[in-house]
Amino acid sequence: MLEDFFFRALLGGIGVAIVAGPVGCFIIWRRLAYFGDTLSHSALLGVAMALLLELNITLSVFFISLVVSLLLLLLQKRASLSSDALLGLLAHATLAVGLVVLAFMTWVRVDLMGFLFGDILAVTTRDLAIIWFGGVAVLASLSLIWRRLFAATVNYELAKAEGAKPDVTNIIFMILVAAVIAVSMKLVGVLLITALLIIPAATARRFSRSPEHMAFIAAAVGAISVFVGLNGSLQWDTPAGPSIVVAALAGFIVSVIPMPKRMVKNDIPTSEPRKAVQEVSE
Repeated sequence: MLEDFFFRALLGGIGVAIVAGPVGCFIIWRRLAYFGDTLSHSALLGVAMALLLELNITLSVFFISLVVSLLLLLLQKRASLSSDALLGLLAHATLAVGLVVLAFMTWVRVDLMGFLFGDILAVTTRDLAIIWFGGVAVLASLSLIWRRLFAATVNYELAKAEGAKPDVTNIIFMILVAAVIAVSMKLVGVLLITALLIIPAATARRFSRSPEHMAFIAAAVGAISVFVGLNGSLQWDTPAGPSIVVAALAGFIVSVIPMPKRMVKNDIPTSEPRKAVQEVSE
């Protein structure tokens, strides 16, 4: 069954969607969409370094994304620029450096369109192993820090006062985002990774009643988008990665259509921040 390229693509896409959904929820709650975009742009630099140094592309992308995350934290504490200015600087700088490095590597034939927009139909069994084992590791780590990360999301200062160690939790969360981007790059490409993180979570927010419920719905929406997008790509001969994003966008459009019985979710997933933080610190 794994010999069928379409089934491998479907299995890989669903695996990424299940992981991207819960991670994307925290990106939505924390208003970090541009941060995800910055890390996804830096992935191209990771590809360039992997080809230059003959390293594993997934590990190289993860390492570069992690370095950019830590660099952003350092610059936020020492630089006088605002966070959005730093994100814009790092996003476009890493993307430009990656393109320039690839241009100088004349001895390597690079499918730039595949890196920019993904090539999910070329997923191998080795890629599936990386996606699913890496996904299980990310979800397990996220479940361990869920309550602390949730408390830091609700109220950073209160979480710090209660001893929840939000700085450490934030670093772990950045590592998880970098891992998701590393395993997602081959599926939807550098330019569309953020969409797979943001759109399903944004769609799920309206229909969820709790943070955990929203994470589950986001994963389900992402998996459905992968299924619909791949079938649409096969039917109409369109690029697979962008087709998945378009399917997710269609789901989001449906979610914002006014309905008689609306289940609206707030930006911050609780109205009692002190209670949430105290539960973590106990």
